Amino acid sequence: MSATTLAPGATSPTASRTSPYRLTFGHVLRSEWIKFRSLRSTWWTLGITVAVMVGFSLMFAAVVSSVSSAGGSPEDMGMGTTDGIGVMVITVGYSFAQLAVAVLGALTVTGEYSTGMIRSTLSAVPRRTPALAAKMIVVGVVTAVSTVVAVGLSYLVTYPILSGKDMTADFSSADDQRALIGVVLYLTAVALFSVAVGVLLRSSAGAIFTLVAVFFVLSMVLNIVMGVTGADWVQTLMNSLPASAGEQVVLGGGMSSPDAIGPWPGFAVLAGWTAALTVAAAVVLKRRDA
Repeated sequence: MSATTLAPGATSPTASRTSPYRLTFGHVLRSEWIKFRSLRSTWWTLGITVAVMVGFSLMFAAVVSSVSSAGGSPEDMGMGTTDGIGVMVITVGYSFAQLAVAVLGALTVTGEYSTGMIRSTLSAVPRRTPALAAKMIVVGVVTAVSTVVAVGLSYLVTYPILSGKDMTADFSSADDQRALIGVVLYLTAVALFSVAVGVLLRSSAGAIFTLVAVFFVLSMVLNIVMGVTGADWVQTLMNSLPASAGEQVVLGGGMSSPDAIGPWPGFAVLAGWTAALTVAAAVVLKRRDA
């Protein structure tokens, strides 16, 4: 029986071939992208988002064109002046598309909880917050790109209808530029808001119910109450809520109330809500068992 002695400074073959695997944020991001794109529900939801925006734009353009052909004007429809009507047409579907992107953001998280995959995700990423950050980046970028595509298609399908009425979007107008940029920012923020809600609630049904209430039902109810009562406190409340404040960055052409918060301050309110929920989600994700 003999012993083998290594020369000073030499390393064993096993040691030279073995190196510890270092998990980088790039790896986490790639993993989240693969999971995201592998889900059939992802593509259905994105398809619905684009279809809703394009469909509503087409219907709205047809109505506006019909009213104009009959000698009417945007004022007759309660939409202010002709200025801004073009950009309003191509962004009008955002109020329904926001529900689709909200579902997308929530299911990105709650879907993993329902299948138990979240345990594998958190085991692979023990620090947990990089996994949340990667999810939000993937959801945010995809939502932004999808919105740009939807707005572009909405413009293309409505241009032949509105061009003869001199009602197309004016890309040199600061208000139109703000609305076009704003609709992308707004829907992206809604998606990120929804990811955070998904982490906090962990239930698909609970998250979707909450998001529908926040981004659709509550705004609708408050608008009705405001129209009936005209109470100042209602407008103050609306100016502090994520949906009714955030959507001001999209609205134009006289559709906003004179007492409504300004476009960019309104978006800042939504961004603040999203940031606060994201911080809360990160804290809860680190402290709570999967």
